[in-house]
Amino acid sequence: MDELHLKYEKLEQYLRSLESVAVAFSGGVDSTFLLTASHKALGDKAVAVTARSCSFPQRELNEAKRFCDLNGIQHIIVDSEELHISGFSENPVNRCYLCKTELFQKIREVADRLGLKEIVEGSNLDDNGDYRPGLIAVAEQNVKSPLRHCDLSKAEIRILSKELCLPTWSKPSFACLSSRFPYGERITEEKLSQIDKAEQILLDLGFRQVRVRHHGNLARIEVEEEQYPKLLDQEVRHAISDQIKALGFVYVSIDITGYRTGSMNETLAAKGIL
Repeated sequence: MDELHLKYEKLEQYLRSLESVAVAFSGGVDSTFLLTASHKALGDKAVAVTARSCSFPQRELNEAKRFCDLNGIQHIIVDSEELHISGFSENPVNRCYLCKTELFQKIREVADRLGLKEIVEGSNLDDNGDYRPGLIAVAEQNVKSPLRHCDLSKAEIRILSKELCLPTWSKPSFACLSSRFPYGERITEEKLSQIDKAEQILLDLGFRQVRVRHHGNLARIEVEEEQYPKLLDQEVRHAISDQIKALGFVYVSIDITGYRTGSMNETLAAKGIL
């Protein structure tokens, strides 16, 4: 058995050692893989828990529901409205810590109610190298991170997901909509809705990996470099501009660096915070 499959075997063994788990499930690449492995290892003793909020697009929630329905996995949806958390809407640099702390507390309530021993979440080995204040909440709330525990990277998770015939193996990476704002810019439900609709415009036009960053009256678009020719097509450009401006933005710009994770963290690096 090669190294990658040994890692997967180690993952299932580790999950079995936990006996029963509530899986923090967003429907993304990592959490879908983790939920699948948990279900294979523990059967009905693995339960998916998804948080519903205005920073989590309805399309993502629908996909999460559909996956659990198709695979016979118990799925609990909890309301976890970040904007109600004290200090969250001011968008401080520890925003993710505030969100994850409340999320895991709500998942803990579900786990206790169902008699599940552990909570597991889907951060992977690559997350160790980025600014991830949410991982502090993971440690404080005694949440397990099986993918990191087994040294699984995002690329390896995609390979194994493809072998398992998971629909998410090639799914673009997604982060909650609150990550689209510069730190310190107030987050509101209206602004989150603007971002959700703007990104849906790009997805409907055939762009895969997208981000629309919110800078007041300016929308900054990030797409993968290989899709630049499509983005720069005159007809497509005008359609994007017209539709996004109709959402309330005055200016629509293209980020020439292209899509990358955590681009809002670049301001922290510039200030010497990272």
